[in-house]
Amino acid sequence: MENLFELKSMAAAMPLIFAAVLLVILIISFRSRAVVFCQYLQTMTGIQLRPSDVRRVYRERGQNGVREMFLDLIIKEDLKEGPIEIPDETSGEQAAP
Repeated sequence: MENLFELKSMAAAMPLIFAAVLLVILIISFRSRAVVFCQYLQTMTGIQLRPSDVRRVYRERGQNGVREMFLDLIIKEDLKEGPIEIPDETSGEQAAP
């Protein structure tokens, strides 16, 4: 059993080093989810959020809570722009002779 964990050469240590690098990448990717979400939100909608707010809402209410926060912000942003004028359907059509 002692021989299983004994690393005598660099070649024997490579799988362990590779696994450690993958673990670090995994941890970084999970930590950066809120930052990426905030960047995406700002790019697509112009709404700015802090990653700490997203983490807090996710911790308190989960994925659905973040979705609700996102929808609320989208609705508030749309209301700032005012009502959208919808053209009348008959204005684009010509009357048949």
